[in-house]
Amino acid sequence: MDERHSTAADDPGAHGDTFKVGTDDFELDGRPVRLLSGALHYFRVHEAQWGHRLATLKAMGLNCVETYVPWNMHEPRPGELHDITALGRFLDAAHTAGLWAIVRPGPYICAEWDNGGLPYWLTAETGTRARTRDKTYLAHVERWFARLLPQVVSRQHDRGGPVIMVQVENEYGSYGSDQVYLGHLTELLRAHGVTAELFTSDGPEDHMLTGGSIPGVLATVNLGSRAREGFAVLRRHRPKGPLMCMEFWCGWFDHWGAEPVVRDPRDAADALREILECGASVNLYMAHGGTSFAGWAGANRGGSLHDGTLQPDVTSYDYDAPIDEHGRPTEKFRLFREVLAPYADAPLPDPPPPPPTLAAPAVVHFTDRVALDTLADGIGSPETEHAVPPTFEDLGVDRGLVRYTVDIPGPREPHPLSVRGLRDRAVVHIDGLPAGVLTEDAPTLPEPIAGPARVTLWTESLGRVSYGPRLGEPKGITGGILHERQYVHGVRAVALPLTAFTDPAPVRDLPADTGPLPGATGLHRATLTLHDPGDADLELTNWGRGFAWVNGFCLGRYWGIGPQQSLYVPAPALREGANEVWVLEVEGAEGAGEVRLR
Repeated sequence: MDERHSTAADDPGAHGDTFKVGTDDFELDGRPVRLLSGALHYFRVHEAQWGHRLATLKAMGLNCVETYVPWNMHEPRPGELHDITALGRFLDAAHTAGLWAIVRPGPYICAEWDNGGLPYWLTAETGTRARTRDKTYLAHVERWFARLLPQVVSRQHDRGGPVIMVQVENEYGSYGSDQVYLGHLTELLRAHGVTAELFTSDGPEDHMLTGGSIPGVLATVNLGSRAREGFAVLRRHRPKGPLMCMEFWCGWFDHWGAEPVVRDPRDAADALREILECGASVNLYMAHGGTSFAGWAGANRGGSLHDGTLQPDVTSYDYDAPIDEHGRPTEKFRLFREVLAPYADAPLPDPPPPPPTLAAPAVVHFTDRVALDTLADGIGSPETEHAVPPTFEDLGVDRGLVRYTVDIPGPREPHPLSVRGLRDRAVVHIDGLPAGVLTEDAPTLPEPIAGPARVTLWTESLGRVSYGPRLGEPKGITGGILHERQYVHGVRAVALPLTAFTDPAPVRDLPADTGPLPGATGLHRATLTLHDPGDADLELTNWGRGFAWVNGFCLGRYWGIGPQQSLYVPAPALREGANEVWVLEVEGAEGAGEVRLR
């Protein structure tokens, strides 16, 4: 076997080894090494399952793990940090598993994650000045990196840790061309103590590589096939240096209301083989996708320029990866293992035992429902009145709902009611009765409305755009509410963010509604007793759209339009004995009343 095909390290991250970019290879103590990496996002996997997933990566033949860092999850409001040490704990777990680590800290990450990982409050302030040399934007980035990077720096390879590479921004050539900005980020990473090899990653196209790569920083490419062609483009820009596919798209993600995307396992294995035959290193994207829990899934815009119809991402980030959402090896895993095994220094370990599963299916019967208005008035923000509708950003909502209420004066003849600048979807009630659903593409109610009338719009973000020129666009009602051509003013708003459900005690104290609820909307509550809990799926057949929780752990969004029909429930979210199950139905479903856990 050619030496350059060797992993050349029995203990990735061993103190004293020097990992660096050589003339044509990655080098470890002067020896060429091949990086065989797999993407696994710590924030999409329950922490109690990290060890199992990392062991499965190693059994596939990988010697490295790659992860993004979502800024918005760790700093939901300016200066309010949330579990920033999770990254460090994950890197420690990777080291324990005997894997190197690649960290992609952003500040932008894409990842089919809400707003591409940028905090909503940041893009609300900076708009299209985000991801540029703008001083206000950079000041926020500098403050964030000062808090984040110690988690990376102390775990670098030259300090005995697993981190060997750190990315500068992410696929910047698909968005912009501000070399001053990229240079500033490079200097910032170095100033905060990042000694690991820096790199950029972009599509294998001239305009992407010229816009996203930086002199003196390793350039890598992202692709799903035709590796020889892609590397040839890279070589036109970088005649020397290691070849690496930083994102080998071995699967893809799904959108609500669209057909699921799958890739033939043998086709994917052949594409992986071609990358390795080129003498390149690789990072499988994704090796294990996991789940966009807690409503963090992002969205795309359709069209060739990514500025068309909104395409919200489903909760599952299975990605048709070789290790599925439940952590189970697939046929793609088996074929990839065959391709990767010849590049290993020793026989590959067996995959770890499969995760435990629920011992027996269970039916959850709901008898307790809390009306949407009761939720808003009980755990939502205080109602405020505005001349025009405030956006989600104005109200401090990253994920969740906003209830807008407006009174149409009367008497007046029936006229069409429409919403200008709706993002993304609004369930409308007129005088307390369901009147329809409005969307960005269909913003007018089918039936005209006479006055006087009270209009309530339950508006939801389906995920902020994570890629392309529409990144950072606001959510909610961004224009106004029109009756005929006349704006209706005096709009009252209540924010009901998903974070309002974090503390279960206030939610438990909310009174159940004893009267009929339109279309069974509201929060459905139940307690389920389990014996021998394990990994499960919450099946929501015949439900409409909303969110689900188990023991306060938010499983994410469900939507009856598919293709996803159930939500993954990780075993650590369940417990022996009594388990609380909540389902927040927003749109209405006459068949709602029970769910199945299997």
